[in-house]
Amino acid sequence: MGHSLSSHSKSTLSSPPRRSRSLSPMSPPPLRLTAPMQIAAEDSGSDSSSSFAPPARDYTQDLPDEILALVFASLSPTDRNACSLACSRWMEVDATTRHRLSLDARAALGNAAPALFARFTAVTKLALRWARGSGADSLSDYGAAAVATALPSGRLSRLKLRGLRQLSDAGLASLAAAAPAIRKLSVASCTFGPKAFVAVLQSCPLLEDLSVKRLRGLPDTAGATTSIAEDIKFPPASSLRSVCLKDLYSALCFVPLVASSPELRSLKILRCSGAWDLPLEVITARAPGLVELHLEKLQVGDRGLAALSACANLEVLFLVKTPECTDSGIISVAEKCHRLRKLHVDGWRTNRIGDFGLMAVARGCPNLQELVLIGVNPTVLSLRMLGEHCRTLERLALCGCETVGDAEIICLAERWAALKKLCIKGCPVSDRGMEALNGGCPSLVKVKLKRCRGVSYECIENLKVTRGGSFSISLDIVLEHDARSASENGAQENGQAQITALTDQMAGMDLPVNAAGAQSSTHTITRMRSVVSALRL
Repeated sequence: MGHSLSSHSKSTLSSPPRRSRSLSPMSPPPLRLTAPMQIAAEDSGSDSSSSFAPPARDYTQDLPDEILALVFASLSPTDRNACSLACSRWMEVDATTRHRLSLDARAALGNAAPALFARFTAVTKLALRWARGSGADSLSDYGAAAVATALPSGRLSRLKLRGLRQLSDAGLASLAAAAPAIRKLSVASCTFGPKAFVAVLQSCPLLEDLSVKRLRGLPDTAGATTSIAEDIKFPPASSLRSVCLKDLYSALCFVPLVASSPELRSLKILRCSGAWDLPLEVITARAPGLVELHLEKLQVGDRGLAALSACANLEVLFLVKTPECTDSGIISVAEKCHRLRKLHVDGWRTNRIGDFGLMAVARGCPNLQELVLIGVNPTVLSLRMLGEHCRTLERLALCGCETVGDAEIICLAERWAALKKLCIKGCPVSDRGMEALNGGCPSLVKVKLKRCRGVSYECIENLKVTRGGSFSISLDIVLEHDARSASENGAQENGQAQITALTDQMAGMDLPVNAAGAQSSTHTITRMRSVVSALRL
């Protein structure tokens, strides 16, 4: 066929024989499990031994399709693909209940699309990816039209496009027109331009989440926002609630689109070129309901931050490597955005944000719960006010802060009663400051220290013994790579837990594996253990 499925659906394209089995809400029959059969070796000349043998009948046939569908939903993509090949019944159940599909978007995908979507009729999340090293052309406008014709238009709610460098504005428009129920669209490393999103907004009135990264078809506007607004007329995006613009050299093309979203709640502008003070004024004036704003490596200053005063409901603010922002901009935000809960500031060691801005945050944002300071230099003055006014401040990270020493840690121990998690990286603290935590911060449960050479392991052990209970503390002294920037030293932990497989949870139990006449093998037994594990949860 000239194309292949990704790890989500690497299976045959031909439709399996259909059974007259419906997914009805009938109550499942009792599950009968038998112990593995042990058959002694028949060779009388050898020692008696035991081995696994196929059961007399396939007990998985007693499982209704609803149970198999639940089991398949609990498996990893690799395990699910393998189970779908065990027998025709499992293939049919998998095909009619698989909601997520990822395809290798080569040029030949258009020819295979009718057979694929005739088999996978329940798909709601579709990803089309093309790898540069695949040795084949990516999906073109002609192929996209064929895919659009075969799409389950009434069901598809999420569409992801990656690396489709031969797809133009017309190709994206055809895909959008075939899926009017899309709520989330993510595109990256494609070659179409901003005009393609006019068709997207016209065809997808339910679109709520839009992510645009590394587009290669953007015009070189050199920041001329006026001409862009006149050339591209975006329709109102009344349902759009989240927009992410990342790694775009002409992201200002999308300012009219963002400004046409009155219900916008989350906006992320990351590593995009152009001057953003004036665009932020336009956006916040038309979308005052912003709750979350991320600005990273942008040319934005205090004027842009002052525009945020129109967003009284702002709760989350990330300022990462925006060297033109100063205390004045932080003060203007703190004076109007009283609902702020999370504030992350990476000052890039410019020393333009410090005590004055943080004291304004303490006075104006009493609901602050999380504060991350990277390359910012607070002192006892601002930390004391934060502890006294922000009574719900539970998480604090101080990374590469040259002014944070023992006096500041002692201040935390005395004034921050609600603090639960503390992270200190690359700060000149010592045992004297850390010992103050023995009797301070009664709610503290976790401390992480990194590149703090003044703290000894003996001090850490004493803290563990003194606080006891569920208190956790770690010390990581890194001797090399000291020349890294404060932002790298302060890189935050990824708190998203990885989903683990079910295979080993019930490794001691075996279920007969002779599904639809399939031969018994160690590989199949491993798959069936996953089934039993899911059923026992």
